[in-house]
Amino acid sequence: MHDKEGKKRHNVILIGMPGAGKSTVGVVLAKRLGYAFLDSDLVIQSKEGRLLHEMIADKGVEGFWQIEESVNASIEADRTVIATGGSVIYGSRAMEHFKQIGTIVYLKLSLEAIADRLGDLSERGVTLREGQDLAALYEERIPMYERYADIIMDCENLSIREIVTAIAELTADVF
Repeated sequence: MHDKEGKKRHNVILIGMPGAGKSTVGVVLAKRLGYAFLDSDLVIQSKEGRLLHEMIADKGVEGFWQIEESVNASIEADRTVIATGGSVIYGSRAMEHFKQIGTIVYLKLSLEAIADRLGDLSERGVTLREGQDLAALYEERIPMYERYADIIMDCENLSIREIVTAIAELTADVF
Protein backbone atom coordinates (compact mmCIF):
# COMPACT_ATOMS: atom_id res chain seq x y z
CA MET A 1 0.00 0.00 0.00
CA HIS A 2 1.40 3.39 -0.95
CA ASP A 3 0.31 6.93 -0.15
CA LYS A 4 0.12 9.84 -2.63
CA GLU A 5 3.86 10.49 -2.36
CA GLY A 6 4.60 6.85 -3.15
CA LYS A 7 5.71 6.01 0.40
CA LYS A 8 4.76 2.55 1.56
CA ARG A 9 2.02 2.49 4.22
CA HIS A 10 1.48 -0.53 6.47
CA ASN A 11 -1.90 -0.49 8.18
CA VAL A 12 -4.52 -3.11 8.94
CA ILE A 13 -8.08 -1.77 8.87
CA LEU A 14 -10.71 -3.92 10.59
CA ILE A 15 -14.32 -3.75 9.40
CA GLY A 16 -17.42 -5.70 10.39
CA MET A 17 -20.67 -5.63 12.28
CA PRO A 18 -20.95 -4.10 15.75
CA GLY A 19 -19.98 -6.82 18.21
CA ALA A 20 -17.69 -8.61 15.73
CA GLY A 21 -14.67 -7.87 17.93
CA LYS A 22 -12.91 -5.18 15.88
CA SER A 23 -11.61 -3.22 18.88
CA THR A 24 -10.70 -6.30 20.93
CA VAL A 25 -8.96 -8.04 18.04
CA GLY A 26 -7.39 -4.74 17.00
CA VAL A 27 -5.63 -4.13 20.32
CA VAL A 28 -4.22 -7.68 20.47
CA LEU A 29 -3.24 -7.63 16.77
CA ALA A 30 -1.45 -4.29 17.22
CA LYS A 31 0.57 -5.75 20.11
CA ARG A 32 1.39 -8.84 18.04
CA LEU A 33 2.56 -6.78 15.03
CA GLY A 34 4.27 -4.06 17.07
CA TYR A 35 1.87 -1.49 15.59
CA ALA A 36 -0.09 1.38 17.09
CA PHE A 37 -3.83 0.92 17.64
CA LEU A 38 -6.51 3.41 16.64
CA ASP A 39 -10.27 3.08 17.25
CA SER A 40 -11.95 5.33 14.70
CA ASP A 41 -15.13 5.62 16.82
CA LEU A 42 -13.02 7.17 19.60
CA VAL A 43 -11.44 9.58 17.09
CA ILE A 44 -14.93 10.63 15.96
CA GLN A 45 -16.08 11.12 19.57
CA SER A 46 -12.96 13.13 20.37
CA LYS A 47 -13.30 15.40 17.32
CA GLU A 48 -17.02 15.95 17.90
CA GLY A 49 -16.85 16.16 21.69
CA ARG A 50 -19.77 13.80 22.26
CA LEU A 51 -20.77 10.14 22.23
CA LEU A 52 -21.78 8.31 19.05
CA HIS A 53 -25.38 7.77 20.16
CA GLU A 54 -25.66 11.50 20.95
CA MET A 55 -24.52 12.38 17.42
CA ILE A 56 -27.00 9.92 15.93
CA ALA A 57 -29.83 11.34 18.07
CA ASP A 58 -28.90 14.89 17.06
CA LYS A 59 -27.95 14.49 13.38
CA GLY A 60 -29.85 11.33 12.41
CA VAL A 61 -28.32 8.23 10.88
CA GLU A 62 -27.34 9.84 7.56
CA GLY A 63 -25.95 12.92 9.33
CA PHE A 64 -23.81 10.70 11.52
CA TRP A 65 -22.56 8.78 8.47
CA GLN A 66 -21.36 12.07 6.95
CA ILE A 67 -19.40 12.91 10.11
CA GLU A 68 -18.01 9.37 10.24
CA GLU A 69 -16.95 9.45 6.58
CA SER A 70 -15.25 12.83 6.93
CA VAL A 71 -13.27 11.81 10.01
CA ASN A 72 -12.29 8.39 8.62
CA ALA A 73 -11.21 9.85 5.28
CA SER A 74 -8.84 12.18 7.15
CA ILE A 75 -7.08 9.50 9.22
CA GLU A 76 -3.37 9.41 8.47
CA ALA A 77 -1.50 6.48 9.95
CA ASP A 78 1.36 4.10 9.34
CA ARG A 79 2.07 0.80 11.08
CA THR A 80 -1.32 1.04 12.77
CA VAL A 81 -4.25 -1.32 13.31
CA ILE A 82 -7.44 0.69 12.81
CA ALA A 83 -10.71 -0.59 14.25
CA THR A 84 -13.63 1.10 12.50
CA GLY A 85 -17.26 1.55 13.39
CA GLY A 86 -19.68 -0.94 11.84
CA SER A 87 -21.19 1.72 9.56
CA VAL A 88 -17.85 2.79 8.04
CA ILE A 89 -18.82 1.03 4.78
CA TYR A 90 -21.49 3.66 4.05
CA GLY A 91 -18.72 6.20 3.42
CA SER A 92 -17.20 5.39 0.03
CA ARG A 93 -14.63 8.21 0.29
CA ALA A 94 -13.40 6.85 3.63
CA MET A 95 -13.29 3.27 2.33
CA GLU A 96 -11.28 4.29 -0.74
CA HIS A 97 -8.89 6.15 1.58
CA PHE A 98 -8.50 3.04 3.74
CA LYS A 99 -7.84 0.93 0.60
CA GLN A 100 -4.98 3.30 -0.24
CA ILE A 101 -3.36 3.22 3.20
CA GLY A 102 -3.69 -0.41 4.20
CA THR A 103 -5.20 -3.86 4.06
CA ILE A 104 -8.90 -4.09 4.91
CA VAL A 105 -9.87 -7.16 6.94
CA TYR A 106 -13.54 -8.04 7.38
CA LEU A 107 -14.24 -9.84 10.66
CA LYS A 108 -17.16 -12.03 9.62
CA LEU A 109 -19.59 -13.53 12.13
CA SER A 110 -23.06 -15.02 11.82
CA LEU A 111 -26.12 -12.97 12.68
CA GLU A 112 -26.71 -15.27 15.66
CA ALA A 113 -23.23 -14.65 17.05
CA ILE A 114 -23.58 -10.88 16.59
CA ALA A 115 -26.99 -10.85 18.28
CA ASP A 116 -25.59 -12.84 21.21
CA ARG A 117 -22.78 -10.32 21.72
CA LEU A 118 -24.80 -7.10 21.45
CA GLY A 119 -26.69 -5.47 24.28
CA ASP A 120 -28.76 -2.30 23.83
CA LEU A 121 -28.09 -1.21 20.26
CA SER A 122 -28.89 2.46 20.90
CA GLU A 123 -26.25 2.69 23.63
CA ARG A 124 -23.62 1.21 21.30
CA GLY A 125 -24.23 3.86 18.66
CA VAL A 126 -25.51 1.36 16.09
CA THR A 127 -27.03 3.19 13.15
CA LEU A 128 -30.42 1.59 12.58
CA ARG A 129 -32.88 3.30 10.28
CA GLU A 130 -36.48 3.76 11.34
CA GLY A 131 -38.14 0.33 11.50
CA GLN A 132 -34.89 -1.54 10.79
CA ASP A 133 -33.89 -4.44 13.03
CA LEU A 134 -30.53 -6.15 13.47
CA ALA A 135 -31.31 -8.90 10.92
CA ALA A 136 -32.18 -6.35 8.21
CA LEU A 137 -29.07 -4.34 9.04
CA TYR A 138 -26.93 -7.48 8.83
CA GLU A 139 -28.36 -8.45 5.43
CA GLU A 140 -27.80 -4.91 4.11
CA ARG A 141 -24.20 -4.64 5.27
CA ILE A 142 -22.71 -8.07 4.53
CA PRO A 143 -22.30 -7.51 0.75
CA MET A 144 -20.72 -4.11 1.44
CA TYR A 145 -18.19 -5.53 3.91
CA GLU A 146 -17.33 -8.28 1.43
CA ARG A 147 -16.95 -5.81 -1.45
CA TYR A 148 -14.45 -3.61 0.41
CA ALA A 149 -12.49 -6.39 2.14
CA ASP A 150 -9.05 -7.43 0.98
CA ILE A 151 -9.28 -10.35 3.42
CA ILE A 152 -12.45 -11.99 4.78
CA MET A 153 -11.72 -13.56 8.17
CA ASP A 154 -14.42 -16.01 9.27
CA CYS A 155 -14.35 -15.57 13.05
CA GLU A 156 -17.11 -18.03 13.92
CA ASN A 157 -16.11 -20.19 16.90
CA LEU A 158 -12.54 -18.84 16.95
CA SER A 159 -10.76 -17.37 19.96
CA ILE A 160 -9.22 -13.90 19.88
CA ARG A 161 -5.78 -15.55 19.76
CA GLU A 162 -6.76 -17.70 16.77
CA ILE A 163 -8.19 -14.69 14.90
CA VAL A 164 -5.11 -12.56 15.59
CA THR A 165 -2.73 -15.35 14.54
CA ALA A 166 -4.64 -15.89 11.28
CA ILE A 167 -4.72 -12.17 10.42
CA ALA A 168 -1.01 -11.77 11.27
CA GLU A 169 -0.19 -14.67 8.93
CA LEU A 170 -2.49 -13.45 6.15
CA THR A 171 -1.13 -9.92 6.23
CA ALA A 172 2.54 -10.93 6.55
CA ASP A 173 2.81 -11.30 2.75
CA VAL A 174 1.33 -7.84 2.21
CA PHE A 175 3.91 -6.11 4.41
